[in-house]
Amino acid sequence: MRLRALLDTEALGLRLLGGEDELDRSVRGVMTTDLRDPSRYLSGGELVLTGLAWRRDPSDAEPFVRILANAGVAGLAAGEAELGAVPDDLVEACLRHRLPLFAVDETVAFATITEHVVRQVSGERAGDLAAVVDRHRRLMTSGPAGGGPEVVLDLLTSDLDLRAWVLSPTGRQIAGAGEPLPPHTGAELAGRHLAATRTGRPGPHRAEVDGAAYALFPIRNTGRGAVPATSRDVRESVLSDWLLAVAADAGDWPAARLDLLQGVTQLIAVERDRRDAARAVRRRLAQEVLELVQTGAAPAEIAARLRVATPVLLPGLGTAPHWQVVVARVEWAAGGAELSGGRAAQALLEEILVDPAVTGTDSADRIAVAHTGEEAIALVPLASHTPVGGSDAAGTSEEPGAQEERDTALHADVLLRAVRPPLSAGLAEDGRLTLGVSAAVHSAEGLRGALEEARHARRVAAARPGPVCAAGHHELASHVLLLPFVPDDVRRAFTARLLDPLRDYDRRHRAELIETLEAFLDCDGSWTRCAARLHLHVNTLRYRVGRIEQLTGRDLSRLEDKLDFFLALRMS
Repeated sequence: MRLRALLDTEALGLRLLGGEDELDRSVRGVMTTDLRDPSRYLSGGELVLTGLAWRRDPSDAEPFVRILANAGVAGLAAGEAELGAVPDDLVEACLRHRLPLFAVDETVAFATITEHVVRQVSGERAGDLAAVVDRHRRLMTSGPAGGGPEVVLDLLTSDLDLRAWVLSPTGRQIAGAGEPLPPHTGAELAGRHLAATRTGRPGPHRAEVDGAAYALFPIRNTGRGAVPATSRDVRESVLSDWLLAVAADAGDWPAARLDLLQGVTQLIAVERDRRDAARAVRRRLAQEVLELVQTGAAPAEIAARLRVATPVLLPGLGTAPHWQVVVARVEWAAGGAELSGGRAAQALLEEILVDPAVTGTDSADRIAVAHTGEEAIALVPLASHTPVGGSDAAGTSEEPGAQEERDTALHADVLLRAVRPPLSAGLAEDGRLTLGVSAAVHSAEGLRGALEEARHARRVAAARPGPVCAAGHHELASHVLLLPFVPDDVRRAFTARLLDPLRDYDRRHRAELIETLEAFLDCDGSWTRCAARLHLHVNTLRYRVGRIEQLTGRDLSRLEDKLDFFLALRMS
């Protein structure tokens, strides 16, 4: 808005005292101050409101006005309540520095002027930004992307003073303007958004994290990977849609601003479609390799297809990588049997396998994920860090690929750690994500075994409680493989027979027999190590172990009894 427009609004009670030739200046904001030097709070273009409390004698006017003029403010409005009239020394100083000066009637509150200016400026900025967003949308839908979503987010910051970030369903930052969101904040916002979406409430959703308010707008996937329009079940899209997080409370926003942000989400959805189109090549490569593996093709044919995939997934790599296979499945209860979980599992697996420290829409270039029916399967290359069959720093020879596997291999126990909370919110009470990870293989001949290994590990994960579970290949050669498949009634009877007497004794006597038993087994039956861990005298430890044996009728010096206690503790 222009300064001239202030004089056209009678309710503001402004009188022009000087600077008539400068009334076409643009007003970008408003600031109220009575500081003698407010320069650190000025960025240019403001209408400054002052009650003149900074003025002690006529000599104060010149330095005050000089500071405002150097900061590039649009104009000065002085209240008459303090001195009864605007002093002449201030009028003369404003004339010397060509700074427009207004008098504010004592009956008019500064808040009234502030509200009017903010409303006018915000409306004009929203209109200008809407035009820019519309033009950018046309450019992106008809030709190459004009800088990605960061361009629009920068506009939101510069023109509407709104900080915003594009987040994945796991809370990973895909794009943002200014400072990145802390990872825990992104994960918390994603979880809040997924939980609100599952209730069926339309966006934007309000969330408060660490004392700051955010408005969460869904970014619907309308491109090649979108859920068909005929589907009306939110569960088919909730785990794959991006979201726009705006650092603001949108509860009192006018409809025009909400419409503008909806336009921004549509624009970012175009960028999402471009990302999915680029990812289609990797998906097709994974599909082709897996079809060869599952149909029993010759290793030479599979190896030839892998040689085609390697330059796409790991550009510039001179040697053939090692490979891991990851299998994921999304399943729904409570009427979700007819829902296809394969597409959701594919989108989630592509997101989960991205390094959470990497931002941007092209950070999944080394991930190839296919989906067959209800199952998503990822083919993950592991880049080499040392020559195959080389030596480590100490000069000891290793099996081929051992160093590379330690350096870059995926581990089931950490893969879901950062994404479990937000995904659990999206899965709610009726959904499950289970995931299995194979060991690294070093040739095409090993891929079939790796696929079966990953599938078996996923079945182990599925036998565990909780909405988000994973298991790795190392768990297929231990008791962990067997425990999930023990029937619940057998599990309860076995643990009750061994542990209930100890729990009852602990409850009655405030003893710590269960804790002592766990520590004793964890220390492999070593009296000295266990006593040191529990900060007990060895004789006290022997007394407790004797009490455990007396209550249960077992002998902790016998391997069989130790094993029974160990399994009971694991199953309890």
